[in-house]
Amino acid sequence: MLTGNDRSKEGKVLSVVVKDRRAIVEGINMVSKHTRPDAKNPKGGIIKKEAPVHISNLMVVHDGVATRVGRKHDDKGKLVRYSKKTGEVIK
Repeated sequence: MLTGNDRSKEGKVLSVVVKDRRAIVEGINMVSKHTRPDAKNPKGGIIKKEAPVHISNLMVVHDGVATRVGRKHDDKGKLVRYSKKTGEVIK
């Protein structure tokens, strides 16, 4: 995460909403949701869950280092992503 209260925290991307350009990242942008009692949660209460963040506030971490991502053609002519910092191909 690049900005906000969770700046410099890392997490795994759980899902991406392409239409809204937002992503849900594990452990980032936690919000409290008040729930009523139901079959799943008979007591109800307050549940902590991740809220979506804009993808412009996220950065790829490759080999433990935050890096920008570029695209280039490999030897076989296939378009691949690569780390601009190290030049290595990102799988």
